[in-house]
Amino acid sequence: MGKALRPRGWVLVAYLLPGLLIYSFVVLVPILAALRDSFYSWTGGPKKTYIGSGNYKEILQDDVFWHSFLNNVLMTAYGLIGQVGFGFVFALLLMSKMVKLKGFHRTMSYFPSTLAPVIIAFLWMLVYNYNYGLLNAGLTKLGLGALVQSWLDLTGPIVLLASIPLSWQNIGFFTLLMLAGLSSINKEVLEVAELDGATGVRKAWYIIIPLAKPTLVVASLLCIANNMRGFEHIYALTGGGPGNSSSVMALYAYETSFLRFRYGYGSALAIAIITLTMLMILLSTLLLQRRNHSKGGA
Repeated sequence: MGKALRPRGWVLVAYLLPGLLIYSFVVLVPILAALRDSFYSWTGGPKKTYIGSGNYKEILQDDVFWHSFLNNVLMTAYGLIGQVGFGFVFALLLMSKMVKLKGFHRTMSYFPSTLAPVIIAFLWMLVYNYNYGLLNAGLTKLGLGALVQSWLDLTGPIVLLASIPLSWQNIGFFTLLMLAGLSSINKEVLEVAELDGATGVRKAWYIIIPLAKPTLVVASLLCIANNMRGFEHIYALTGGGPGNSSSVMALYAYETSFLRFRYGYGSALAIAIITLTMLMILLSTLLLQRRNHSKGGA
């Protein structure tokens, strides 16, 4: 067999250039434009007033923004449990011998991921509805009518209630991601573990989780990035209410820019969101790597 020919450098550049231009126009240019506008007081007209770091100083004192940031952190925590955690459990179940029709279960679990977030939010609005929602109807049928209430008007657990639809939509994606990672584990190792008496929870905890750790790390980082930039579910499901109790950073930046017409401050919020999200991902990566090294050294 002849030696494979390696394309020349200009050929690779020619192939990559269209994608790089589209990416730069869609992603990099708006970020740079937002960074520039964040130093101005601008309401959308032709006149911009340079205020330096004034917008960023206002962000430091903006209670609504930091409350929205905490909501994003809570959604991320709920997502790690509801999406990555349950996705891992479901992947283990699909790998077990007790589950039949595995292809059907994989397809149905992934199906919600193909729907638009607005559709998911609308479906769960029907679940949470006070008058004809499935949740209140189920509680009434079970004789728990005292628990019936207007769920989306609760300020306490509203972030949890809004995170459940997001987890329900994405759990199939993480289940398939976990299945891909678990399928790479040598089956002989699992068989030897079963012969040594490691079955069920013990096998998952001591054998499967350490071997699937790279997949778990990737899934966790994807979940963090997705929940820190969450917008569609909250916008369609609660609109940030009641009050600002379920507001998230992206929704607050949207309202600031397009409802209050503070484009300069909205641009500063966008840059703050990017910075905080990158910091969260960086800290999570360092924490996960540190735990891996410490366990490896031990």
